[in-house]
Amino acid sequence: MKIYPVNTGHFKLDGGAMYGVVPQSLWKRLNPPDENNMCSWALRSMLIEDGDKLILVDTGLGNKQSDKFFGFYYLHGNDSLDGNLKKLGFSRDDITDVFLTHLHFDHCGGAIQHNKDRTGYEPAFANAHFWSNREHWKWATDPNPREKASFLKENINPIEESGQLKLLTKGVDGRTGAPELGFDVIIVDGHTEAQMLPVIKYQGKTIVFMADLLPSAGHIPLPYVMAYDIRPLITMKEKSAFLQEAADNNYYLFFEHDPISELGTVTHTEKGVRLDQTFRFSEVFGQ
Repeated sequence: MKIYPVNTGHFKLDGGAMYGVVPQSLWKRLNPPDENNMCSWALRSMLIEDGDKLILVDTGLGNKQSDKFFGFYYLHGNDSLDGNLKKLGFSRDDITDVFLTHLHFDHCGGAIQHNKDRTGYEPAFANAHFWSNREHWKWATDPNPREKASFLKENINPIEESGQLKLLTKGVDGRTGAPELGFDVIIVDGHTEAQMLPVIKYQGKTIVFMADLLPSAGHIPLPYVMAYDIRPLITMKEKSAFLQEAADNNYYLFFEHDPISELGTVTHTEKGVRLDQTFRFSEVFGQ
């Protein structure tokens, strides 16, 4: 097995929205905002090469949305999914599986593209299965008013229509296995219903793809919960339980949105679980 971080670009979101009730005087030291109170965030996917499988975890924003849409989110930088796949010697057609932690547009937008004559949409990965779970798929396809703007039909419906959709089932303990993909999955409900976090055994260590339970290293303190979360108290409970487990077992946390740090570890302190160290992926796993 080989794992690669794949940055699909950077985008901007309101700092207050990303840090919730935490005062700006505290969070601005973690991610300094611009003059419009916007902070820059990564759109970092993970590529897993395992035998005849080439698995992409999340896809970033994609590029099919309108100029007006991108005017809100300021996609910027030189990184792109296609460009960084090419650097690794791959193309979209090589991807066998696309694992979507959840169906908010910044996690699944790149899964779908315009068709050839731009009259509709089609999967951007012609040879891949797309993985979600039954609970989250139902949630996203009949969205509540709070999340409706994040669950875009053009990102979701073409996946099902293609016949390439695979759905996992949430276990009674909030976890499930994905044996066809070779890893287990933690399922959490604070940010959105049934978000999935892959748990991957690699080089004798455990990597957890944090998605939006911990979008960055700066979100490790329990009160640092995004205003986007539909159930912030549940997020805090889930973070607390996960961070205890992560500190006990020396997990490496893979940050999808941290603008600088790709990986982090946590440790027990007198004040609870806190950030221990941050790393570039290559500092720990080579490549």
